[in-house]
Amino acid sequence: MDAPVTFSTIPTTSGHVFGRATLNAPASLNALSLDMIDLLAAQFDAWADDSQVAGVVLDAAGDRAFCAGGDVVALHRSILEAERGRVPTQAATFFEREYRLDHRIHTYPKPILCWGHGIAMGGGIGLMAGASHRVVTARTKLAMPEITIGLYPDVGSSWFLGRAPGRSGLFLALTGAPLNASDACFAGLADLQLRHEDRAAVLAAIAAARWSGRQADDATRLSHLLEARTDGVERPISPLRDSLDRVDAVIGHDRLDDIAPRLLALANDDHPWLANAAVAFAKGAPTSARLAIEMQRRAKHLSLADVFRLEWQASVGCCMHGDFAEGVRALLVDKDKSPRWQPATLADVDDALLARLLAPRFEGAHPLADLR
Repeated sequence: MDAPVTFSTIPTTSGHVFGRATLNAPASLNALSLDMIDLLAAQFDAWADDSQVAGVVLDAAGDRAFCAGGDVVALHRSILEAERGRVPTQAATFFEREYRLDHRIHTYPKPILCWGHGIAMGGGIGLMAGASHRVVTARTKLAMPEITIGLYPDVGSSWFLGRAPGRSGLFLALTGAPLNASDACFAGLADLQLRHEDRAAVLAAIAAARWSGRQADDATRLSHLLEARTDGVERPISPLRDSLDRVDAVIGHDRLDDIAPRLLALANDDHPWLANAAVAFAKGAPTSARLAIEMQRRAKHLSLADVFRLEWQASVGCCMHGDFAEGVRALLVDKDKSPRWQPATLADVDDALLARLLAPRFEGAHPLADLR
């Protein structure tokens, strides 16, 4: 069986190398498993400590997806196998190690070029978001669609979606609306668009360049190298940018009880991107909607490390709440696409339920206490 992540190095003319990590599970759209997380974390740590390594390239095998998200089917199994009322150990471990890896990418001491071609959702965006140089292509499709499976936008989204233009971050969290390459750059989730067929040429240019081993200098050199290949790239129209005034008006500064009717009214809108977003919100888990708003509210004044600690508590809480398992069942296991959310309406999701979802479920120090 092929390794789920492959590793290699790119020799350069300066004598330095770039590490290359390639997600290698194309049959599952490179869905992120715990094995993949552990492999990436160990190799990233080794490269960080190696003075010969000037930077890292993170990409994926196959032509369809960078990473379609975390392996939620495996999480679903662990939830069902857990003793009632007990934290599913495998799920708690998965989220701890995933968030630890995501935080490592955000704070990595060397440039990371993430080649985000194709589908990037959920955990895939978690891998992309913290990279210093995030490339998207004409076939990139990003989304945080967790509301459709009874979860909420995690992997640091509580922090970085809150920094998207206007009120768009909350709109994306509530609807899971897809983003193209132009949307991703506008929302701050990507840095530039290149042609996917130019990836080999970019890798060759990295090999031909002279690197210093100094993070700031090498990051600038990598930026110039990538920007040199942007001429003539055809960029799609950005529905998010075009609709931002309307998105801001719908979300406003109100509570979800006020936002919801305005958002639902978009279901019959002439703009298909807005209409589809409204339909997704209507079908999504009410608890997920309220949790997404609460997470962005709390994250506004937290450090990134504190956000990951809060998200770990929320994600474990979702594993203890039935909607997550039910959402995965309906979408990916039985595939009947008819989840039975409990509670079934926004009005029935009270503050006590949110408090239970966010309650600490660990003994001693927080599992991510060492993140800084």
